[in-house]
Amino acid sequence: MKRILITAALSIAAIGTAVAADLPQPAPPPQAAAAYIPTVAPVYNWGGIYLGINGGYGFGQSAWTGGGLSTGNFDTSGFLVGGTLGANFQSDAFVFGVETDLDYTGITGSIASACQGAPGVLGPCQTSNDWLGTVRGRVGYAADRVLFYGTAGGAYGDVKATAFGVTNSQTEFGWTAGAGIEAAFADNWTARIEYLYVDLGNASCGSACGGAPVSVSFTQSLVRAGVDFKFR
Repeated sequence: MKRILITAALSIAAIGTAVAADLPQPAPPPQAAAAYIPTVAPVYNWGGIYLGINGGYGFGQSAWTGGGLSTGNFDTSGFLVGGTLGANFQSDAFVFGVETDLDYTGITGSIASACQGAPGVLGPCQTSNDWLGTVRGRVGYAADRVLFYGTAGGAYGDVKATAFGVTNSQTEFGWTAGAGIEAAFADNWTARIEYLYVDLGNASCGSACGGAPVSVSFTQSLVRAGVDFKFR
C-alpha cells in the first residue's frame, strides 16, 4: 500500500511540473528608465582680444572766455565714426577690460554774437572737433551673452577755434566716463550701444583771437553703436 501511495505522489508531482512548464511564464519586471540629463548650453566667454567699428552722434557745449570776451555756452554737435581695439578678462560673471578707440568727427558749433564783449570786434566764434580718441578701463557684469558695463579713462582730440577766417587748432587731453550694453549674437561677434561723456578741458583761442588769452572749452556727450569681432 505504501509503495502505491509513493508512486501516486510522484506521478502527481511529475504531472504538476509538466503542467507548470506548459503555462505562460510571467513577464520580467520592467527595467528602470534611464535618468534624464538635460543638455546645458555653454556659458558665453567674454575673454579675449577684439577689434571693431563704431559710429554715432555727439552733442555738447563750448564757451569762449577771457580777453574781454565772454560768449557763454553755445551748442556743438555732429556725427562720428571710427575703430575700436580692446581686450577682456572674465572671472565668473565679472568682466574686466581695457579699450581704446579713435573716431573721425564732424562736431561743430558757433554763436553769431560771440565777440560782442571784445572792443571793436563783431562776428561769430566757432568751435569744432575733427578727431577724438579715448583710452578706457571697463568693468562689467555678464548675464551669459549680455554684458552690462561701466567705463572711464582718458580722452584726447583736436579743438579748433575759428574767428574772422582765422583758425587755431590744438590737441587737448581730458577725461571720459560712461556706460553701455553689449550682446554676443554669434560666437565671435558682439554688438553694443554706449554713452560717453567727454571733457577736453580748455584750449587757447590764440591767433584766431589776435593773440588774446582766450580760453575755449569743449565738452561732449557721445551716443555710439558698434560691432566687434573677438579673436579666440
